[in-house]
Amino acid sequence: MPAAEHIDMVSIILPVYNEAGNLQPLHESLTNALDALDRSTEVIFVDDGSSDASIKEIESRIDSETTKRSRLIRLRRNYGQTTAFMAGIDQAKGGIIVLMDADRQNDPADIAKLLEHIEKGYDVVAGWRKERNDPLLTKCLPSWLANRLISFLSGVPMHDYGCSLKAYRREAISGFRLYGEMHRFIPIYAHWQGAKITEVPVTHHPRTAGKSNYGLSRTFKVIMDLIVVIFLHEYQQKPMYVFGSAALVSMIVGGLSGGMAVYYKFFGDKSFIQTPLPLLCVMCFLTAVMCFLMGLLAELLIRIYYESQDKRTYNSVDASDSRDSRIGF
Repeated sequence: MPAAEHIDMVSIILPVYNEAGNLQPLHESLTNALDALDRSTEVIFVDDGSSDASIKEIESRIDSETTKRSRLIRLRRNYGQTTAFMAGIDQAKGGIIVLMDADRQNDPADIAKLLEHIEKGYDVVAGWRKERNDPLLTKCLPSWLANRLISFLSGVPMHDYGCSLKAYRREAISGFRLYGEMHRFIPIYAHWQGAKITEVPVTHHPRTAGKSNYGLSRTFKVIMDLIVVIFLHEYQQKPMYVFGSAALVSMIVGGLSGGMAVYYKFFGDKSFIQTPLPLLCVMCFLTAVMCFLMGLLAELLIRIYYESQDKRTYNSVDASDSRDSRIGF
């Protein structure tokens, strides 16, 4: 069950996977940063199936606290960063959610900077690693290309989707679930729901302990997840547009193939068995029928999804707060 929300509280969520060497200095710098905020805070460590001494280190840090602001969520195995973030969000009590990495490359002192912009009325404040301390070819260049691609395809221009350090109003991230590597796309979800978004340059430290769990293969996964996100945004409520378009293209190709086969039969002195055109015609018409039926099935599933859960297909403005209710898609 999600925790009860405290509007003024700030919840900091840190996924942890084999970061034992970073946790003590991270906890110290985080404690100093949060003590300086002079507001109610909580820290949620989410252990994502660590195989080193991370859990013992977290428990030791929690036991040493006088404020008792920290707690630990343990996942049974390594699910990935997105799932760990989602587990923390589900259990967070704060009305403001701050996500950050546990590898000490994010600076806890920047949390205050993010919160200042939240107080100015923004719903999402994203960190921008303007001066990044990572290898150029294996990290910086792929990240630069991915950020440009994501900004172009999503229509939400941002410099640094990959920076985990971000602050959110809770209502801006309510109503949808995260899968794959989709935590980096939360600003896109929020923007599509009407949230106000800004970026703030933040400090980025070089990694001094532990080992990065991500390589070049992550870029491919991010692109695949981006395709899913855009598909859901554009066609979740109208899947027939996708399947129907595919059916139409198949029918056109099938019709042209059949017409050419007939032409060659009577004017080109070639029988139907001498060209692949009749087979292509049949395959295209079968594909068109299958796509059309899949579109109808998808339309039925969408209606079942919304009506069985009494979900709305629109976002409304709460007259008492003049904010979007942010019913997620």
